[in-house]
Amino acid sequence: MEVVMSNGIVQVTLQNPEGHITRIKYKGIDNLLEVQKNESSRGYWDVVWSPPGSTRTEGTLERFHYMAMSDDDRQRDMPLPEDRLPERSKTLDYPEAVLLVDPLEPKFKGQVDDKYQYTCELKDLRVHGWICTNPAVGFWQITPSNEFRVGGPIKQELTSHVGPTTLSIFSSAHYGGNDMVIKFEETESWKKVLGPIFIYLNTIPDGKNPYTLWNDAKHQMSIEVDRWPYDFPASPDFQSARQRGAVKGRLLVQDSLTKSHGYISANDAYIGLAPPGDVGSWQRETKQYQFWTKTNKEGYFTIKNIIAGEYNLYAWVPGFIGDYKNSKIINITPGVKINMGELVYHPPRYGPTLWAIGFPDRTAAEFHIPDPQPKYANNFLLQGPNRFRQYGLWSRYSELYPNQDLVYTIGESNSRKDFFFAHVLREADDGTYKRTTWTIKFRLDHVNESGTYVLRLALASAHQSNLLVRINDLNNDPLFSTGFIGGDNAIARHGIHGLYWLFSIKIPGSHLYSHGLNSIYLTQASNKTHFQGVMYDYIRLEGPRSSIVNKIS
Repeated sequence: MEVVMSNGIVQVTLQNPEGHITRIKYKGIDNLLEVQKNESSRGYWDVVWSPPGSTRTEGTLERFHYMAMSDDDRQRDMPLPEDRLPERSKTLDYPEAVLLVDPLEPKFKGQVDDKYQYTCELKDLRVHGWICTNPAVGFWQITPSNEFRVGGPIKQELTSHVGPTTLSIFSSAHYGGNDMVIKFEETESWKKVLGPIFIYLNTIPDGKNPYTLWNDAKHQMSIEVDRWPYDFPASPDFQSARQRGAVKGRLLVQDSLTKSHGYISANDAYIGLAPPGDVGSWQRETKQYQFWTKTNKEGYFTIKNIIAGEYNLYAWVPGFIGDYKNSKIINITPGVKINMGELVYHPPRYGPTLWAIGFPDRTAAEFHIPDPQPKYANNFLLQGPNRFRQYGLWSRYSELYPNQDLVYTIGESNSRKDFFFAHVLREADDGTYKRTTWTIKFRLDHVNESGTYVLRLALASAHQSNLLVRINDLNNDPLFSTGFIGGDNAIARHGIHGLYWLFSIKIPGSHLYSHGLNSIYLTQASNKTHFQGVMYDYIRLEGPRSSIVNKIS
């Protein structure tokens, strides 16, 4: 049986009782969906279940050839699904990535097609879709709110890819691994409203530029964001605007070394409500709702349309390491407006900064992003903020450092040129992967041998990694080990970050040299698979609490 819905403009056909969308009729086009696919795979809701103890983490229209998404710099004509067939492509290091060797359209020859090149952080994932040029029709997915998605504002998700396929993923392990899999106990009950999302179709008069449909889709996205929460859902579980509440306040930062200078406004900080938990627990939270915004330059924020319930307030501030959590349980009731007043974040600090590498923003974007191998280069990713999305950049480390690992000298090296964006393994000629040890060299004018120094390691990503830290003697036992951590697979999936990790390592002053050259050795010890490694966000060495900032020579 079928159910047909029509408003005189769009006609949608659904299977009953399965609910599969089999046909979308619009502007004289009988079906916008791919008619060659089975009806059950044209438009559908899909849940992948795994039994207890399973390690699985996964939870995907021929008229449409041009893809556009939330950031204006990732728009392009796309290859065809036939181009991915074995006779027309070569599978690369994982099945999702193929090299197009004999595509139907010659302009795609030599390009890599990989759906992970089109992932997007949730904070930016508002509209994405496709354009058909003849006739000029746009097919767009608009997400007015990400409150029902998991992992917070910089969790990354798939958008659109070859098919043409448009995805709305509510929960997945992408860029998080097993930590992001929803897990249920045998007797646990769970309920959550997912969506709604908005499917927008648009067109323009004949003769007009069809690519302006993207601008119209962005305009419609702004309208839908302002309309949230929608007033039409009939389910009592979807709370209307009057059933929700709001929180406002101001976030300030006070570093323990700068108390005499007062507070610093938390400019452009990410601040949000998520279920009660530990500091930073929001990035691994998978079952409930989250509500995020950014502070203005004075640190003020307002979080609107919060579903009734209990929350903690969390934040992090670009330029400072660590996470903020307000210990107070915030109880949102219908219509409540809570003023939190002035809140102060005291970022981790032991002593004065002796040196630092990078900028603490939870990404490795400021480090050296190499050019791709020419045979894997996609021109639309060569310039701008998406250079890190090129396929195969992890293998460039073995080419740039074939015999000796990276050495970075404080005061001489340049992090954008000399600090590779990912600490990965070296591929040997026999196909195995060798451990790699990066060295940070630095001099101190004076060392307090009875004092304690602290090394801060902020990681933007970790995948099946064990990072060992040694000081001044590579043959000694490690001073510190992260243990086996991470599963976000961001290195392979062209992400400049996954989940955030922060480690603080105490270094006895007796381990360091005055005036002489000191070395910190960072060893990537797990070396079973190609993509094991970490991305650094920020590395800092702090001196003893009572010391005066040392001059670095």
